[in-house]
Amino acid sequence: MKLNLQAQKLTSLTGTLAAIVLCLTSVILIQRDRLQLKRSQLDRAEYVRQEQTEKLRLNILSKVPAFGFDNLLSGWTYLKFIQYFGDGEARERTGYSLCPEYFAIVVERNPRLVAAYPWLASATSIFAGYPQKSVALIEQGLKSISPKTSPLSYYLWVYKGIDEMLFLGNTKAARQSYEMAAKWAETYKDPTSQRIAANTRETAQFLAKDPDSKIARIGGWTMILSTAPDKKTQERAINQIKALGGKIIVSSEGRLSVRVPEENNKKKY
Repeated sequence: MKLNLQAQKLTSLTGTLAAIVLCLTSVILIQRDRLQLKRSQLDRAEYVRQEQTEKLRLNILSKVPAFGFDNLLSGWTYLKFIQYFGDGEARERTGYSLCPEYFAIVVERNPRLVAAYPWLASATSIFAGYPQKSVALIEQGLKSISPKTSPLSYYLWVYKGIDEMLFLGNTKAARQSYEMAAKWAETYKDPTSQRIAANTRETAQFLAKDPDSKIARIGGWTMILSTAPDKKTQERAINQIKALGGKIIVSSEGRLSVRVPEENNKKKY
């Protein structure tokens, strides 16, 4: 009898302890979730504050006299853009709205900094969502650039054409940009430039025959893929190519190539 009573008390105590542990665990989990939410909110508030501070700094940079050091200021701004763009955690919370402002300062201070355009154009068009600003800034830069400024100069026309075709729907302007890219690329005799010249001229011909050409659009995304500055841009380009019916082919060396829909063309990019 006493054993049964002790067993009942032990069972009751065990149940009580289990209930207490369950309650404490629930309280801890609730408090943890609240702390994480609060921390997340604080993190976002801090990122927003940093974004506002950076916007103010860029506004000052766009107006401050450089006293002959425009090239240095342009290069420094470009490096700051790389840091801004590469901070994925911050960009997830605040977006990429400052990309056009970095782009504008770089072009204004040193439009001949050709190597910066692919990064700045992609970020402004694809991530910030301002392809019209990207086109306007590339046009501004082209006023100070010739085919001989840099072996990469013709890429400015390529990216202008991509923005016009893929994001603005202005296929007439895109065709003209691709034709200019071909002319500039032809001035260089290396295999890469000659290939770009052939591809851009062919893209211009596709657009002349069919303004909604899937082949031309796949070519545009393929160019973005080949010069993508980050993994996120590469992933978006690959998804768009697949959505248009293109196929991504990976060689044994890990190199990517793109095959356009076979019913239209068997060419690889």
